[in-house]
Amino acid sequence: MSRVWFSQPLETVATYWRVFRRDGAALGFTTHDRDLWFDGILHRSAPGMIPSAIRRSADLDPDSAEVQGALSHDSISAADLALGRFDRARVMIGLVDWDNLDHREIYRGMIGTVTEEAGGFTAALESRKLELQRDPVPRTSPSCRAAFCGPGCTLSAARFERDTSVANYDSATNAVLSAGAVPAADLVGGTLRWLDGPYAGLTMGIVAQDATGLMLDTPLDLAVPPGTRIRLREGCDRTLATCASRFGNAINFQGEPHLPGNDLVTRYPAPTG
Repeated sequence: MSRVWFSQPLETVATYWRVFRRDGAALGFTTHDRDLWFDGILHRSAPGMIPSAIRRSADLDPDSAEVQGALSHDSISAADLALGRFDRARVMIGLVDWDNLDHREIYRGMIGTVTEEAGGFTAALESRKLELQRDPVPRTSPSCRAAFCGPGCTLSAARFERDTSVANYDSATNAVLSAGAVPAADLVGGTLRWLDGPYAGLTMGIVAQDATGLMLDTPLDLAVPPGTRIRLREGCDRTLATCASRFGNAINFQGEPHLPGNDLVTRYPAPTG
């Protein structure tokens, strides 16, 4: 028989929430005055962090919720928020009986925007029902719609990744010089994933490459010591010519490069003679 929560005048109930960041870290918190361990996750006692009222509806409108808290907890710092470690992280909120650890999930969503002020933060959450508002129908495009080495592309990412380390970096040009040899232009449009160091777990885009190194799309505000391990993935310009000649994967090209455009459809016939 399922439990009916808050059916008694006094109950041993606390709130818990979990944050699953995109870099693979899973964090658990609870409003109880001691840490709780269940579902293989340690939920740290964080009485200064409170979820606001959660609105759940039976229609298709997205449910609303937010989490407020102090930056004093060692699992959530201003530096991590500034680096975007919590952006688009998955969030789960629920109730837990701190006596027998019986628990129930009441909300699931994703962190949309995080604001910081006066030593605290507020995270606005987007419910999973927001996905119902996204149009699932693909739009025609001359370039490939599939993510490189993602669904639809079918290529194995391991073929186009290589692990190396940082020889030097330049914060002025936002460039990283690799300790190992890299292809002259194959990395442009690709990614750099930090395996350790101050940016460990983060992935940054490679926008250009020259003699100074690989220029990234994210500012390097923290010092990167030489020897920091990184993983480089090649890029793709999403054209049919590149897909066919460089990758031999034209059969899986997710685009329509030969489809006439709107200018051809609206073109008027020209008189002859």
